[in-house]
Amino acid sequence: MEIQVLGPLSADVNGVSIVPTAGKPRQILALLSFYPGRVMPVPTLMEEIWGTNLPQSAMTTLQTYILQLRRRLGTAMGPDAPGTAKEVLATRHGGYLLQIPPESVDVHRYERLVTAGQSAFDAGEDVQAGKLYREALAMWQGTALVDVRVGSILEIEVLRLEESRLVTIERRIDADLRLGRHSELLAELTDLIARHPQHEGLHSQAMVALYRSGRQATALDVYRRLRTRLIEELGVEPSPQLQRLHQAMLTVDPALDVICGPRRGSTFDLYAA
Repeated sequence: MEIQVLGPLSADVNGVSIVPTAGKPRQILALLSFYPGRVMPVPTLMEEIWGTNLPQSAMTTLQTYILQLRRRLGTAMGPDAPGTAKEVLATRHGGYLLQIPPESVDVHRYERLVTAGQSAFDAGEDVQAGKLYREALAMWQGTALVDVRVGSILEIEVLRLEESRLVTIERRIDADLRLGRHSELLAELTDLIARHPQHEGLHSQAMVALYRSGRQATALDVYRRLRTRLIEELGVEPSPQLQRLHQAMLTVDPALDVICGPRRGSTFDLYAA
């Protein structure tokens, strides 16, 4: 079985899709996919698909949805499969579970790559870190579970994944900046700060990339526009480290130059206290 949640929900067995068309069974399949090999309690499944407004027939209806999923699974497995659909989508005391290896679900492969990338990043192995981060990010096919109506449980998972994706992009850019690839990053960073107009980390990266590309005035203008936005929309000044980065650019601090040596921290923390 191969399951993808980093984009539209996809679940194939022997090349045959087992994703149901109905909304609530799709939610159940998606939620079980996040926790392969672990029992998902019945109350958690009910909360996901109905919230706090449980129908009187909730248990019977949930069992019907599980039966529908098993039928699709059994059809895809075929009559000669070594196991049965009830063994793969198994019933346990108080809940259900998908008995598949974590590697069968893209999110678990993605998270392993991110962890390995972070280890390389912390060790100053920027080429390897960038490679691992790129592999992880290449697994995304759009917004996580973009075609699934998410309830309270899946919503948390989707938000967590989207935050992880943004952090991974930041770390990949950090690695590229430490390798002196500032000019190559300008177009991407221009797009990112437009999409995330209050994100100080991305703005710091854009400032450093511009500064190292000989565009000091534009780098300072990025700071000016961010500061204006933060004051007008949130009533706050930029963080101390961003203010110090701005001051360093005004004074042409040699520490901003990439040739000063590798740094194991993030671009945003270049001037952390």
